[in-house]
Formats: sequence, C-alpha cells, structure tokens
Amino acid sequence: MSEAIDPRAPQRLRHDTRLRLLTVTHVTDITPLMRRFRLEGDMEGFVSPAHADHIKAFFFPEGVEPRLVPVGANGAEFAPGERPEMRDYTPRYWNVAEGWIELDFVLHGDGPASSWAATAGPGKTLVIGGPRGSVVVPAAYDWYLLVGDETALPAIGRRIEELPAGAKVIALVEVDNPAEEQSFATAAALELTYLHRNGAPAGTTTLLQDAVAARAFPQGDAYAYIAGESTMSKAVRAHLTETRGFNPEWVKAAGYWLLGVADAHEPH
Repeated sequence: MSEAIDPRAPQRLRHDTRLRLLTVTHVTDITPLMRRFRLEGDMEGFVSPAHADHIKAFFFPEGVEPRLVPVGANGAEFAPGERPEMRDYTPRYWNVAEGWIELDFVLHGDGPASSWAATAGPGKTLVIGGPRGSVVVPAAYDWYLLVGDETALPAIGRRIEELPAGAKVIALVEVDNPAEEQSFATAAALELTYLHRNGAPAGTTTLLQDAVAARAFPQGDAYAYIAGESTMSKAVRAHLTETRGFNPEWVKAAGYWLLGVADAHEPH
C-alpha cells in the first residue's frame, strides 16, 4: 500500500541549464540602495516557478567582454584567465515572449556585482544562467512566515506578490533605514514589518532574531522562509524549530552572505 503524498510537501524541479547574453535596456532605483535592471535578449525556454529561484550572473574580469561559452557536465566552460565571478540573483519579473527579465541589485561595498550595478547603464551586457532547479512551496499552509534582510527582499517581495488571495503571511524585513522600505501589490493577507539598522553595518545586529522571538504567531501549520546573512538565518531557523515548534521540513533557511567573508553563500 503506497503512502499518501503530503499536499504540503515542497516540490523539487530540475530545469535545463543554458546561458543567455542579455543587454541592459532600463535602470530604475527602487530605493537609494536597491537598483533594478531590465535586461533584454533571448529568453526562450526560461522558467522560474518558485520565489526562491536564482539565476547566476557572471561578472567577467576587466578587459574581458561578456560572451557565451559551452556548458558541459561541470558547468560553463570558460577559457583560462576569462573565468568570471558568479553571484546569485532572484528573477524578479520577466516576460519570455517579449524577451526580458528584471533583476534587483543591492548597492553595497565594492564587490564585482555591486561595482557592475553601480556603473552599468543601457547597452551594458550581462551573461546569466539558470535557474537550474526550483523548490515550489504549495499554497497549502495555514500561514507563511518570511524573514530576511535587504538581500532577500527580491525573493520575499516576489513571494508576497505571488501568494494567492487571502493567504495569511507575516514578513519581517531588516533594512538600513525607512528610505529602503518597499511596498508590494498583493491579494494576500499581509502583515509586513520593517526593522531599521539606522546606520549599523548589515549583519551586526540581532534585529530579526529579536523580532521573531518576540512575535506572537497564528495557529496552524506554517511554512517559513528565512534568507540573508548566514548567521542570522541559522539562528532564526534554530529558534523556529527548537523553541516555536515549527516542522523542520517546512523551514527553509538560506545564507545569502556571511558577515566578514567575501563571496560566502550557501545554495538557495
């Protein structure tokens, strides 16, 4: 006798991997520190069914023009000396038929992605790849919890916008100051709270951990998505599963970055 399939179980999907060479056509500052790029080009076959999906963006060394390369068993095959830096980004909006995608970049520091975003304008090119896979969370829970810093805002915002009408969702988001707050059009029953660092460096506060610990939660089964600085994500996940009784299978914690460590991230 086969076991019944849990309708709440996240569904894992794999996608064909391909690279795309796209061109910036529009640049919009969503907030002083969040910049949105619309990139146009061949988007045929692009799919992104889950809010936490990520594409890889490739930032080539100085003097190397972005270009497409073959994709082999071990990924993209770049020539010696031409291997780019890679960073993960959430597909925010896209239209396959019209051939465009929009990605949001946090403007911080002087890493390859931030440096690119600080200066890229219309006509600049970018190679992206993926998503390679998706984890689709069914709309079958009593409520949803979203926790993250500004690096998670593209995924959190997308989730808020994509949840069905009436879905109960609590979102706790840390940003630098009130000017960094974003609003989202949604039919979900949203409780969105912003926490402000007010000049403290990102990753140095416990604002999110404290807010989650102090929050009274609704009754029923919940799915939690936590993303941002790695230490914070792990701490919130531990609190939810060990203290608040969340089912560990229904808590996703993604470390997008680690305080004090360049290019540190976990798959998300």
